Amino acid sequence: MWALFIWVSLLVITVTHWVYSWRNPKCKGKLPPGSMGLPLLGETFQFFKPNTTSDIPPFIKERVKKYGPIFKTNLVGRPVIVSADPDLSYFVFQQEGRRFQSWYPDTFTNIFGKNNVGSLHGFMYKYLKSMVLTLFGYDGLKKMLPQVELTANKRLELWSNQESVELKDATASMIFDLTAKKLISHDPDESSENLRANFVAFIQGLISFPFDIPGTAYHKCLKGRENAMRMLRNMLQERRKKPRKNPSDFFDYVIEEIQKEGTILTEEIALDLMFVLLFASFETTSLALTLAIKFLSDDPKVLRRLTEEHETILRNREDANSGLTWEEYKSMTYTFQFINETARLANIVPAIFRKALIDIKYKDYTIPAGWAVMVCPPAVHLNPKKYEDPLVFNPSRWEESNANDASKHFMAFGGGMRFCVGTDFTKLQMAVFLHSLVTKYRWEEIKGGNIVRTPGLQFPNGYHVRLHKKNILENE
Repeated sequence: MWALFIWVSLLVITVTHWVYSWRNPKCKGKLPPGSMGLPLLGETFQFFKPNTTSDIPPFIKERVKKYGPIFKTNLVGRPVIVSADPDLSYFVFQQEGRRFQSWYPDTFTNIFGKNNVGSLHGFMYKYLKSMVLTLFGYDGLKKMLPQVELTANKRLELWSNQESVELKDATASMIFDLTAKKLISHDPDESSENLRANFVAFIQGLISFPFDIPGTAYHKCLKGRENAMRMLRNMLQERRKKPRKNPSDFFDYVIEEIQKEGTILTEEIALDLMFVLLFASFETTSLALTLAIKFLSDDPKVLRRLTEEHETILRNREDANSGLTWEEYKSMTYTFQFINETARLANIVPAIFRKALIDIKYKDYTIPAGWAVMVCPPAVHLNPKKYEDPLVFNPSRWEESNANDASKHFMAFGGGMRFCVGTDFTKLQMAVFLHSLVTKYRWEEIKGGNIVRTPGLQFPNGYHVRLHKKNILENE
């Protein structure tokens, strides 16, 4: 009996000590305030709770109110410092590679691949970034402009002959097909398998709780990635067997790099890069475009001003039916203000992770080495101290601001050395699509849909519109 009592007492003491250590992690300085949540789980369930508002996610907002803009928590078993503070967030981005490095939870790595560009550092990251810029850099985008406009015109024409279109899915299909053609010369009409369908399955489970059990959304997400990667691998291997004489897409460039003597590029790294580029280019841009059109529908004044800018471009042409020029694209001042404001309110990337490489003193707090830091862009973008009426859509607030680069108060496209290399491609697609839309079409909402935000992405669900071609008098 005494032996049982001793064993039970030891067990209680051990568990109590473990729980205490969990809730009070060691630190050589002063940790920010906050809660580490339940042992093993932390505050993961609270973090994944959907946000049905346009405001800062409740998980962040409630804790900022309770602890301040810098607080500690634990997500999926990992200690995390959360930053809703613009100065700390900017500091984290600027210290990339010195005091911090890119980091994401293991669940993210499982989804996007161990060699995904977000998990690579130093020379390898810079090498892959330079590769991507061969396609999405200044010269590449200038060459791509006519194709982007042609694609937008064709899809809008197609949609105008339909009873209605679900805008999120329609724009995603348009952008995916364009990007897949530029990256891998993929033609959905000639393929026996639906590459985009695998990405859709992947996306639907992307924001789910990480239980890899058959039937769960997370399991379907992993299967979607597995199938998409199989298709990409088969395409790459087929192309390597039958190389083209005249390289014309990103796959050709990748193959050239792989075959170089002493190359550091492997097939697996190349495939992970291709997967991330396809995902990021179409999913994030289609979300932004859908929200942009919703904002235009809700604000006739903004729609009139945007339309006037684009109709002025047409009036100033010698041939009104000629295609957009690069100079015309760069002249879209109000359009870029509109895109910035859309990106600010969309908050498509609501969390950006880094890891502390050393113990870091910041103000009164210490960020321990090995801890994750989660930068929260929505808390920056919706800060009333910086943005008057932060939840109000107002493109004119950007008139005196240059937001082409990341700043302490605008990080929709990341920041520091990891500023999104696809930013200019996204802006090009949005601006060209809006140009074709407002100069040639009117639209009406058929079904308003709803916005559901999560820690992963936000989905404008069921937003249906009906397009009508403008007549000649409307364009005069």
